[in-house]
Amino acid sequence: MWTVERDPILRSSFLSLTLLEGSPDFDRFRQRMAAAVETLPRLRQRVRGGSPLQLSWPEWVDDGSFDLDYHVRRVALPKPGSIDQLLDLCAVEAQENFDLARPLWTIWIVEGVRGGRSALLSKMHHTITDGVGGVRLSAQFIDIEANAPDPEPEPATAPRAGDDRGAAATAGDSSAGRGLVPEPVRILTRTARAASKTARAAVRHPGDAVEMARSLVRQALVTESARSPLWAGKRSLSRHFEVFSFDLDLAKKAAHALGGTLNDLYVTAVSGGVGAYHRAMGADVDELRMSMPVNTRQDKSAGGNSFAPVRVLVPVGIEDPKERFEATRERLSSVRSERALNAADGLAGVLTGLPAPLLVRLARQQIETVDFATSNVRGAPFDLYVAGARILANHPFGPTAGTAFNATVLSYKGSMDVGINCDTAAVADPRLLRRCIEDEVERVIKAGA
Repeated sequence: MWTVERDPILRSSFLSLTLLEGSPDFDRFRQRMAAAVETLPRLRQRVRGGSPLQLSWPEWVDDGSFDLDYHVRRVALPKPGSIDQLLDLCAVEAQENFDLARPLWTIWIVEGVRGGRSALLSKMHHTITDGVGGVRLSAQFIDIEANAPDPEPEPATAPRAGDDRGAAATAGDSSAGRGLVPEPVRILTRTARAASKTARAAVRHPGDAVEMARSLVRQALVTESARSPLWAGKRSLSRHFEVFSFDLDLAKKAAHALGGTLNDLYVTAVSGGVGAYHRAMGADVDELRMSMPVNTRQDKSAGGNSFAPVRVLVPVGIEDPKERFEATRERLSSVRSERALNAADGLAGVLTGLPAPLLVRLARQQIETVDFATSNVRGAPFDLYVAGARILANHPFGPTAGTAFNATVLSYKGSMDVGINCDTAAVADPRLLRRCIEDEVERVIKAGA
């Protein structure tokens, strides 16, 4: 993720927009973030190093001039404080690249939202954590009651990177004698270990080695271009955000009645909305390629990335929601069983050892095979609070990372809150896209009622 951002189209920062009832106690919130920085060392670390030929790898080091007030900010919307104004602020923040001399996160308390509300806008680089880890990380400043006492201080979850060896170990290098080993040798050693891990995943069941190879080709070496006639070759750094919510319980019941999962229903609705958007824009298309992260996290950690990215052709031209649900369910079921998912970590280690220009080129070529992205993250089923203010909704905005748009959904207290992050060069009418997806959510739920 870090290396491929030499191509800015492939930036992987993600945002979360949390709507609040009333305004939080800013001083109390700042104190909680100060405690969080002590508990989670990654929040006070920056990235150092990395060279184009990968003769040195980037590593986490403490920011000796860390300034909490740079990362925790407070602003107010001008009147009338509409949701559109709030989303415009989010989009502007999304388009700003991080100051690479500082830790890679910011949190804004935004006051003056219409209806006596406020918002919390958090932005984080994907190298710190993924969506699931980000939800867990938010527990550092979110409470289950309005006047909850501050939690007891917890021991740091990773070593303070006061010296380079600690930082390198946090980044995944377990070489205790780092200072005695030339950097190129360390890199070759780590790459070899990653290649060995990938190979072991294939030969653990020797009879399946051929299928593992085929799976790796299907997922890692797609050669066919993206299929949208509207979006092909249209990418930029400009963003537009849209949001909507739908009922979680109704969606669960409908998905069960239709014989699938909540994620099957969500992808069915998004793909149907994409098909409707294309038809409205005068372009018929039968299938588009979607990217989707599959969570592989097996612990309760809040940092790091534990997911395998998969790509799958989804039906967007089937207008009947029941037929489209069944076709989508079969496609997603097939991709979840891909053997390449077991080798994702090892493959990533191999790719990381490539020279940066080659890695960036490969990443760009592969992302150009994808039309759009989706993600589904599970949140809390009960009320949550930020410094005394009750959370009303949580809308996540996953990175487009070279696709036309990313539609991410986060469950919260009986609601599914959707955030759509659009590349405006590709999606000419983001509001129409949102309406099409929202309409298809209603149609699919009705089909399963």
